[in-house]
Amino acid sequence: MTDKEDWVVWNGSLGVLDTVAIGLIEESAGGRIAFLAAPYDMVGPFSLDELHAQGRVAFGACFVMSRLRWQEDQVELRAEGIKKRKAYLFQPDLDKDQEHREALKLPLEGELTATEIKNAFRRLAKTAHPDAGGSNEDYRRIAEARDALLDQLEDA
Repeated sequence: MTDKEDWVVWNGSLGVLDTVAIGLIEESAGGRIAFLAAPYDMVGPFSLDELHAQGRVAFGACFVMSRLRWQEDQVELRAEGIKKRKAYLFQPDLDKDQEHREALKLPLEGELTATEIKNAFRRLAKTAHPDAGGSNEDYRRIAEARDALLDQLEDA
């Protein structure tokens, strides 16, 4: 690998892939320190020796890597990026979430499973359904709560 070749920069949180070149290189007691060339010249300093030895270096959500390393790692890195972007974009409405949990008499905190949500709905539907002495409103409320909580699980 040479410092004149193109490298790959991957920002998983944005899902952005680009080719870059090494810009400024400084010699230090610990080895060669580098920055990327414009327009990514704000990325650095990083160990150029580590980049050559490992094939990639990390900066928060960004990786600078050789093309070969990108070919080897891209499936895993893209999957991680998608997961992080989904988590960032999916911000549940906590007030609604609490309201739905209360309607189904579920714990107000912690993760829920689809089985827990469905079981809570079934348990309450036995008395909330109009045919069992409940009302349309009660049954609709727990059905909406069930659907909303299950939708949140699918989006997560």
